[in-house]
Amino acid sequence: MARTETGVESGTDVHTALRICPFCEATCGLTLTIDTGRVTSARGDRDDVFSAGFICPKGASFGELDADPDRLTAPLIRRDGALVEVGWDEAFQAAADGLGTVLREHGGQSVAVYIGNPNAHTIAGALYLPLIIKGLGTHLTFSASTLDQMPKHVALGLMFGNPLAFTVPDLDRTDHLVVIGANPLVSNGSLATAADFGGKLKALRRRGGRLVVIDPARTRTAELADHHIAPRPGTDAALLFAIVHTLFDEGLVSDDLGGLEPHVEGLEDVAVLSAGFAPETVAAHCGVPAEEIRTVARELAAAPSAAVYGRIGTSTVEFGTIGSWLIDVINILTGNLDRAGGAMFPQSPVGSAPRPPKPGRGFRTGRWHSRVSGHPEVLSELPAAALAEELETPGDGQPTAIITVAGNPVLSAPDGDRLSRALDAVGFMLSVDPYLNETTRHADVILPPPPPSRSAHFDVALSNTPVRNNARYSPPAVDLAPDQPDEPEILARLALVLYGMGPFADPALVDEQVIAMTLAKETSDPDSPVAGRDPEELTAMLASGRGYERRLDMMLRLGPYGDWFGANPEGLTLQRLKDSPHGIDLGALRPRLTEVLRTPSGKVELAPAALVADVARLTASLNRGVDDFVLIGRRHLRSNNSWMHNVPALAGGTNRCTLRMHPADAAELGVTDWARIKGPGGELEAPVEITDTIRRGVVSLPHGWGHGQSGTRQAVAAGQAGVNVNQLNDGTSLDPLSGTSVLSGIPVQIAPAGRSEATGG
Repeated sequence: MARTETGVESGTDVHTALRICPFCEATCGLTLTIDTGRVTSARGDRDDVFSAGFICPKGASFGELDADPDRLTAPLIRRDGALVEVGWDEAFQAAADGLGTVLREHGGQSVAVYIGNPNAHTIAGALYLPLIIKGLGTHLTFSASTLDQMPKHVALGLMFGNPLAFTVPDLDRTDHLVVIGANPLVSNGSLATAADFGGKLKALRRRGGRLVVIDPARTRTAELADHHIAPRPGTDAALLFAIVHTLFDEGLVSDDLGGLEPHVEGLEDVAVLSAGFAPETVAAHCGVPAEEIRTVARELAAAPSAAVYGRIGTSTVEFGTIGSWLIDVINILTGNLDRAGGAMFPQSPVGSAPRPPKPGRGFRTGRWHSRVSGHPEVLSELPAAALAEELETPGDGQPTAIITVAGNPVLSAPDGDRLSRALDAVGFMLSVDPYLNETTRHADVILPPPPPSRSAHFDVALSNTPVRNNARYSPPAVDLAPDQPDEPEILARLALVLYGMGPFADPALVDEQVIAMTLAKETSDPDSPVAGRDPEELTAMLASGRGYERRLDMMLRLGPYGDWFGANPEGLTLQRLKDSPHGIDLGALRPRLTEVLRTPSGKVELAPAALVADVARLTASLNRGVDDFVLIGRRHLRSNNSWMHNVPALAGGTNRCTLRMHPADAAELGVTDWARIKGPGGELEAPVEITDTIRRGVVSLPHGWGHGQSGTRQAVAAGQAGVNVNQLNDGTSLDPLSGTSVLSGIPVQIAPAGRSEATGG
């Protein structure tokens, strides 16, 4: 049964249960009211050690999303061209048969895998998807990362040798915060997990700190700022380089880099690179006065503590990796990396226990390349924008099957119409997804995981990015329906197929194999806290229960806060987390640079060769002409990508698919209610929202829309379908270092809808 708190009505089936919200990166604690197995309301958990009662509209709609009548409750398989409901045994057998045929005839390397963003919010996505990819032996892995944060991974990998060494702003202690290309009052923060990000920014202001926001639009976050700078979209890297130039030019670089000087190399190389980016040189290109850029640099250098934080607006642009790199270059030059109030490295409770510092292997990309366009591999992935061409291009290595897990790339990747056609022609398609959506409608088998209330929750991936260290676990709040497997079991059974045991072997075999291999490795590592111990003894100490709980218990015990299987009796175990239903606070972020460094030099490599080489491309861009109009995206507080548009409580209001443009631009073009937008990949018409909150020459459409295609089953979303902004994008423009699609700063032409002549471009 689910862990409960005080019953709302004694002697009834109404009770409350605690749950971590899985809908965005804020990871807020919720208190759910449950009536006869159904979530009837959700409120913030005031005793949650991380979120302290904060809740946003997405979390408040937990019950409605959980009980969405369009959510699949049974598997679907394709018969005579139509998807029909079947039982789980038949569905698993159909999945095994389809994959088995592909494996026998073409091998697992011919299977493509697409992984969507929701996997970052599930235990199953973190623990089982790597086993499936390994079991296939495929290099055809794609994910939403190359539509989102991959530039950050690459920059971190090249600088620190560790692509998961996320630097996050120490929000509770900083005196000065610069936010570039992010709108955390709406997104709730991203790659900087912070419940009530807005409240933390207001607290910064109350304690006398300063907030600067750099964004082409006057977002809700910008409205709160002391100073808002609105550059031309896509010029973030040039602007950041101008800040770096000013720090060197005016002698503002911290004397000892905040104590990090012995751990940093390449300082002079960065100084030389920045010479060509004087504020006076880039001002016209960025659309920001030179003195304003210099002021940002001076204020950062003068602040007692400061941090620069960037997100999707700095990632999904032409120079996303350079921009992501320069953010941390500035944090280092001002002496604000790895210190309280600056940019710091969180410590995940399921990360590795500390080892003695030593040089690492560093970070490499391009270990293999995509078959058609030759894109280099990054973090074992190929660009999502290359998926369609890989599927549709005949020849050796053409994918013969695809597995999608919680992803809808037809709406989230460039040129979804092309991808849709390619998916329709693939030999076999298997989807693990709760919805029949624009992507899964092409599948031959759909295996739907249970609703969030019936799933356990631990933020494996996001535990690496919080602004305060913590550990929290939520068991299922509601029992599974009869015969309904949870998502770990679904993915474990697919792994069993790939490892030759068939879908009906015991799923626990998957977890026990991982446990045995992990403990054998740990006990043979002289630097491990369990070095030299008997793996069987340690296995016997693990929590009883489902396989994922046993694995999670092992990860917690071996982690930096773990009990190390009894060697540290006060340390973390899964049982201790279960006994602390509001979570365990693990304290403020602390300096730990030497723990995360994995470069061959054992130092922060401030001027990695790949980034240095790419600066020439950025320099050349300074002399380009200016497009009349460029397109940016935007986020809605009551939305998260494409999959929350089917919830009535979140529909309507400000959550609309409109084209925002400046009043002067609209008047000049004669645009009133509707506009036609033409981009490199196509043309759309959308309703217009005229607002002075956006810079002239910039228009904005949100992503994740374009619902209502035939064969889907999302009635609310289809009723307010909107348009798919990614149809304006032909997918040919990528950040070459990360393979990330350029989704922001795209040149477009704008005209009143229904008129033949276009303007701009």
